[in-house]
Amino acid sequence: MAAKEIVEMKDGKAIVTTVENEEMLLQLSKTYEFEGEKISQLDLSGMEEITADNMIKANKVMVTSGAVAIMSENDLYYTLIIAADATGIPIEFFKKLRPKDAVKVKNRVSNFFYGEE
Repeated sequence: MAAKEIVEMKDGKAIVTTVENEEMLLQLSKTYEFEGEKISQLDLSGMEEITADNMIKANKVMVTSGAVAIMSENDLYYTLIIAADATGIPIEFFKKLRPKDAVKVKNRVSNFFYGEE
């Protein structure tokens, strides 16, 4: 698959990022403003670098917050923590997503976990 360039605005400047795996781009239903950035899509290609250690840390964050999930990989909060880790965008951004976008992120992360090799 061909690389795709993403242009985002940060501090009034255009930032161009090249994404190698276009399948890992997630288009949001609207453009969100977060810490001076406009975010309309998420590059989840960092999911390729997630390890079991990241998953354990996400579980610890959930337990510390009092959240419990039988199947963490299908839990909204857990998948948003993993997405935050994969993108480098703070969890606070993900917590402010509209339900439609939050579920899109959850589904993409869950599907990634269950994808066949």
